[in-house]
Amino acid sequence: MRADYVAAIQSRVDTVTLVSRWFNAVACRATAAQAAALRGLPGVRAVVAWPYREAQVAAHEASDQVPQRLPLLPHKPLSSNDFLLARRQTAHLDGPALRAAGLEGQGMRIAVFDVGFKGLPTHPAFQELVARKHIVATHDFLRNADNVFLGGSHGTEVMGCLAGRLPGGPGVPGPCLGLAPAADYLLARTEQLHRERYAEEEAWLAAVEWADRLGADVINSSLAYTEQRYFPEQMDGRRSLIARAANLAARKGLLVVSAAGNDGDDDWVRIGTPADADSVLAIGGLDPETGLHVDFSSYGPTADRRPKPNLAAFGIVLTTTTDDYERLEGTSFSSPLVAGFAACLWQKNRQLTAMQLFQALEKSADLYPYFDYAHGFGRPRLANFALPAPTPKPVPTFDFVPHDSLVAVIIRPEAALRPAEMLPLVAEQSGAVLPSLTPPEDAKSANDNSVPRVGHEQPVAPGSAPLNPLPEPNYPAYLYWNLADRRGVLRRYEARAVTQRLVVQVPRRLLRGGDVLRVHFKGYTGTYSE
Repeated sequence: MRADYVAAIQSRVDTVTLVSRWFNAVACRATAAQAAALRGLPGVRAVVAWPYREAQVAAHEASDQVPQRLPLLPHKPLSSNDFLLARRQTAHLDGPALRAAGLEGQGMRIAVFDVGFKGLPTHPAFQELVARKHIVATHDFLRNADNVFLGGSHGTEVMGCLAGRLPGGPGVPGPCLGLAPAADYLLARTEQLHRERYAEEEAWLAAVEWADRLGADVINSSLAYTEQRYFPEQMDGRRSLIARAANLAARKGLLVVSAAGNDGDDDWVRIGTPADADSVLAIGGLDPETGLHVDFSSYGPTADRRPKPNLAAFGIVLTTTTDDYERLEGTSFSSPLVAGFAACLWQKNRQLTAMQLFQALEKSADLYPYFDYAHGFGRPRLANFALPAPTPKPVPTFDFVPHDSLVAVIIRPEAALRPAEMLPLVAEQSGAVLPSLTPPEDAKSANDNSVPRVGHEQPVAPGSAPLNPLPEPNYPAYLYWNLADRRGVLRRYEARAVTQRLVVQVPRRLLRGGDVLRVHFKGYTGTYSE
């Protein structure tokens, strides 16, 4: 943008708050008379009112600036279940295989936009990150200063799920809480605590332009603007400034990863913005206890009926707080887990563009091509990512059996068997080491909103760990099904634990308007229509 145009605007308004190269625009505070005068200036194509609405309460954001905390007293020694959760939140996204392949984000640059990173430089989880100078730049776009380590600590919690570590032994780094401990980081403060102003979207735009100039590859944005600013029908990926900025970032070659939001169990229900943007990878939350959608995770689709969220990861995690470790919940933490996974996969496949990576991540997910508004395409998998040769056609695991008034989904006999599972003898490299199992009847029920408890809790002093490994969660075999209209908009969807071969019966009258029944079970997706 021409400097003389900007100077002319500055001389006629109260304050210029943002100059955006991407939008070729200036945001400013001006009276109605000043705004009218701007329309006559050279180079001014249009003057658009920026709506002003300030909420005096925290927004319903995925950032959860006062996060929902599961009970764990500050400075309490880490228990066996803490170590277990830490291990599983990365193992669920193939952390051991990524580490074995030497993929920890080396050479990648991840920008994190949040409310603040209080306590991060001195937290033991980030000693290695700080010592190796992997935090390459910081900026507070609300105060126009470089110090982002004041104010809120939500950014510190998010960073734990990217690059944090648990306590280790003498001279030995602890287990990773995220998947990209070796990446470089750009930390930007774009959010305020307890207040919601449109200036935050301006700050997000300024931050993404800054990150682009500094060579960012991946943006993690653990926030979602919802009813404090917008109506549900405006969640179309085109209304908010932040969604438009995120789409521009994708066009410029950045992968933008965003939390879907935490409104699944309240009146708003749906995803927020910028997760509604077409080119943003929106991440939903899964319950570690069940492997299914966790209640608070926001649902798709967008207001214009596009499929969202795209992917999912654990929404209940062990992560870093200002000076401790805690179990927290929110899609704020699902997002950085996937952002770290994406950085590792891009590290291995640098020939891919950001949108090619976006599509490859979706196709790698464990439910693909099945989709629903709770799980998206599921969790991304390393083994399915950008395979060099066409994969074999999946073997059918069920059949559609039409009757007079119903279509039954029946599991094939060979798919109904659950093979024996071998327990590991040793923990994977860099993984948490955990205590021995107790009988299954001591485990908590799947309805308990806590982390998996597969044994009695045993306090573990920092710097030490229990001795025996634990297997991954032994989730039931789930069957997923949905019913979509001709446009692909879902009318119904469900996930069911398979306990018998007859799982679903769908009335045929529901299929007469051209609707399609889609079912996924054990890697195979089939469709039925009439």
